Amino acid sequence: MVKALVNEVDQALREAGTPERAAQEQRYLKTDFLVHYGTTRPATLAIAKRVWRAQPDLGHDALIALVEALWAEPVLERRSAAVELLNLYAAVLVPADLALVERLLRESRTWALVDELSARVAGALVARHPALGRTLDRWARDDDFWIRRAAMLALLIPLREGGGDFARFGRYAEALLDDKQFFIRKAIGWVLRDTSRKRPDLVYEWLLPRAARCSGVTIREAVKRLTPAQRERVLAARGR
Repeated sequence: MVKALVNEVDQALREAGTPERAAQEQRYLKTDFLVHYGTTRPATLAIAKRVWRAQPDLGHDALIALVEALWAEPVLERRSAAVELLNLYAAVLVPADLALVERLLRESRTWALVDELSARVAGALVARHPALGRTLDRWARDDDFWIRRAAMLALLIPLREGGGDFARFGRYAEALLDDKQFFIRKAIGWVLRDTSRKRPDLVYEWLLPRAARCSGVTIREAVKRLTPAQRERVLAARGR
């Protein structure tokens, strides 16, 4: 069954793609290490949902086998479909599956895969199994900047919704404020921006005393949803 599903997904992805979009995306993402079919993200999600609807009772082992088989080929859209399937079948994942997610993150090497794997798949596992936060603590200190980014983005969705573990995120961000990687600086600002949708005061109080240490990209993202007065005070504290 798994082999048939892999073939079905692969064929659908190929048919939905175009060579023009494939070349454009490869240039934009700088992913010369991946093949591109040129399939849009909405189309990729629709193909994954087709599998999910047709196989609602797909078990844990079959899911993991399907994900592994899709991921085995270095094709962006196959790997994106694998991520979507992990998200769609999130209810069958168990804590031990975070090790698989970590391996996929290490093999991703592009935000186009890392961000969804982090926020939706790893994040859902950690939300259901809080003890997995210890794994995020390790990720936040990892030598691979994509893994450090993943540690923060795994906390994103609950924070965006008005809950979540801001104290844990704050520890990670504090330690990473001096990180030179753009993708780390952007992630810090992104999580702060989305947290401030519902809790601007929380973000403001954390950000103000650290404004002088923040990079420009972090500040630009972080202040977007603060009140005008809060934004002005943060920018003044940073020295514009």
